[in-house]
Amino acid sequence: MTTPTPAVAVVIPAKDEAARIAATIRGVRTIPGVATVVVVDDGSSDGTATVAAREGAEVVRLARNHGKADAMMSGLGRVTGLQRVGRLARDAAVLFADADLESSAGAVGALVGPVHRGEADLTIAILPTQRGSAGGHGLVVGLARTGIEELTGWTPTQPLSGMRCLSPAAVEAATPFARGWGVEVGMTVDVLGAGLTILEVPCDLHHRVTGSDWRSQVHRAAQYRDVALALGVRRLRRRLGPG
Repeated sequence: MTTPTPAVAVVIPAKDEAARIAATIRGVRTIPGVATVVVVDDGSSDGTATVAAREGAEVVRLARNHGKADAMMSGLGRVTGLQRVGRLARDAAVLFADADLESSAGAVGALVGPVHRGEADLTIAILPTQRGSAGGHGLVVGLARTGIEELTGWTPTQPLSGMRCLSPAAVEAATPFARGWGVEVGMTVDVLGAGLTILEVPCDLHHRVTGSDWRSQVHRAAQYRDVALALGVRRLRRRLGPG
């Protein structure tokens, strides 16, 4: 008798990704076990939601931009709703993927196996060097890596990688997510703090990189702020102790 492939729910936060979302959805649908794809349109001004719906995704549309963490939480809300009405298994893993992965999106499936086999509660994608220059100086990555190591004793390779697969236990430990761009750092610290396991997995994924213009620098400043806040909150919790 063939053992059925455990279910996977894919959640894709997206803003103004009408040109790329279709290819990304098609890519993640090639992953064995994918039972549903939820696209959260985070206040897009283009046709992201329309294209995603045309591709058969469950679409959550936010009227205005709420930021990455809130979009991810909204996607989890739809996943929970599908589980409640029996359209998705209660023990489904949740796989987060960026909207701009396009044809490389299927490679994020490498994160699923270790979670389904019980080897890890959270898997994180390690991406190859991306095409084009990121234009940054590594300040945000350095803050995130040092902060995670200080709080948990574990040193991540790519602490801000957004491609992640979570077991139900990891979802419970990591929610509610840290605000904004601090979501990945908060998730890592909270999952390890709950005594769960994390595994980094190389994935051949490609997406747009942040440039060096003023908008990109503003984005990095927001990232730095949110990562610092996420770490600060968790340091305070540790200082205060249980309860």
